[in-house]
Amino acid sequence: MQYIMFVCTDPSAPTYVASEDNIEEWIAEVESRGVHRSGDRLRPAAEAKTVTVRDGQVSVTDGPFAETKELIAGYDLLECETLDEAIEIASKHPMARFGRIEVRQAWPFELS
Repeated sequence: MQYIMFVCTDPSAPTYVASEDNIEEWIAEVESRGVHRSGDRLRPAAEAKTVTVRDGQVSVTDGPFAETKELIAGYDLLECETLDEAIEIASKHPMARFGRIEVRQAWPFELS
């Protein structure tokens, strides 16, 4: 099953400490386990565009739609046997300490 990890900032989390950022170790572990499919950082929210269509009219606005302090900073796509495995992997990501990780199972479209 595929799971998406949304790597998020969290202003209420402990202050980021670069010396405690073990992202290289985390990447090495998930790659050695064969569960990491892809992942990357995202450009800052200030560079984002939100696209909506209402009554046939396309609207493009700057930044994320919601005004929030928590922002998605990156993502990882995992191939795990269970949700528990995906959670265990997410718990080892450095942003689980300095931000938050949201884990969701992918829900493929069933095309007929």
